[in-house]
Amino acid sequence: MRYMFLVYTHEGEMSPEETAEVMAGAPSGDGRDVATGILQGAEPLQPTMTATTVRHQSGKPLVTDGPFAETKEQLGGYYIIDCKDLDEAIEWGKKIPTKCRGGQGCIEIRPIRDISEFQKTLKESLSAQHA
Repeated sequence: MRYMFLVYTHEGEMSPEETAEVMAGAPSGDGRDVATGILQGAEPLQPTMTATTVRHQSGKPLVTDGPFAETKEQLGGYYIIDCKDLDEAIEWGKKIPTKCRGGQGCIEIRPIRDISEFQKTLKESLSAQHA
C-alpha cells in the first residue's frame, strides 16, 4: 500500500547546517529505499508565502494568495512510500527527521487511495463514447 508522509515543521528556523543534517538523515540518504522501490517520490515545498489557494464559494472559484489556513507548523514537503502495511509505514516515518527549534515538527502518515479501478472504468467509458 502506498502512503503519503506529510512533513510539517516551522519555516525558516533551521540554519544551513541543520538543514544539511536533516537532508542527510532523510529517506534515500543511502539510496536503499530507492533501489528497492519503497521510496516513490519526495519533494520539499517552497515557503508558504509562495502558496496560492483556490476555494469554491457559492459554486465559484475564489483564488487567494497564501496557504489555506494559519497554523503553527507549515507543510514543508512530502514523501510517497510503498509499504506492506501501516506498521512498516510508521517505521519509515520514524526515520524522517523534522528538526527545528523547540523540537517541534511532525510527520502525518496517510494511505493513498487506490483509484486504479475508477481510472480503468473512466477510460473504458471515454473510449466507448468516442467509438
